[in-house]
Amino acid sequence: MQDSSERPLILITNDDSIDAPGLHRLVECVREFGDVIVIAPVEPRSGQSSALTVGLPLKIKELESDTEGVRLYTVNGTPVDCVKLGLHAIVPHKPDLLLSGINHGSNSGTCIVYSGTMGAVLEGCMEHIPSVGFSLLHHSLKADFSFSTGFVKEIVRKVLDGGLPDGICLNVNIPAKVIPEGIKVCRAARGHWTEEYKRYIDPTGAPFYWLTGRFVNEEPDADDTDEYWLNRRHISVVPVNPDMSAVAEVRKLSSRFNSES
Repeated sequence: MQDSSERPLILITNDDSIDAPGLHRLVECVREFGDVIVIAPVEPRSGQSSALTVGLPLKIKELESDTEGVRLYTVNGTPVDCVKLGLHAIVPHKPDLLLSGINHGSNSGTCIVYSGTMGAVLEGCMEHIPSVGFSLLHHSLKADFSFSTGFVKEIVRKVLDGGLPDGICLNVNIPAKVIPEGIKVCRAARGHWTEEYKRYIDPTGAPFYWLTGRFVNEEPDADDTDEYWLNRRHISVVPVNPDMSAVAEVRKLSSRFNSES
């Protein structure tokens, strides 16, 4: 058991790579709360969800850190590789907190199913570590994170102090270019992506496609969703359960599909 006099151990990862400004802003936000170990992909791995590297060797590289209490590592894999390999080969004991982000871009609504940021968070949650993902609704590497700093600290402090229910992690999205007016715990908006690929022609005349598109909120007037509150200058906090079972449907579907052997 960890000595109560020790500082909390905070594991931080992301999907935008070790060089992403959002990652380093998150480190600055939380290093006052404990010792920080950063284990991040060596290059951007957005959209990787909970992907694992299979059939290829994974390598860990420790980087020089000029910040006391902060250790930096890269892994040539996905965000989930960073978490799993980090827990296996780097961290001295189970972290008190796992954080992912701050992501450059939204992970609101049903985007979570694609998110490498939240894939890492779900992995930490399944390891019974209080885990939180942070995303700013701005894709630029020059995005301004300054308005969010106080709110990130507030959320991290509350999770460190009170923990999270076992099996529950948090997906936090932050509106960009505004001072947030508050924090709202809510559910993810239902929606879908449209115009997902744009068609181009290469110099040989052959077509190729580039991922693009936009998220369409299917319930824009529902006032209990993350999309609703983000559009009203609030930070959204969505509790997430890695168990995707539709428990409410078990009894209903049992009458249709159950059979005796």
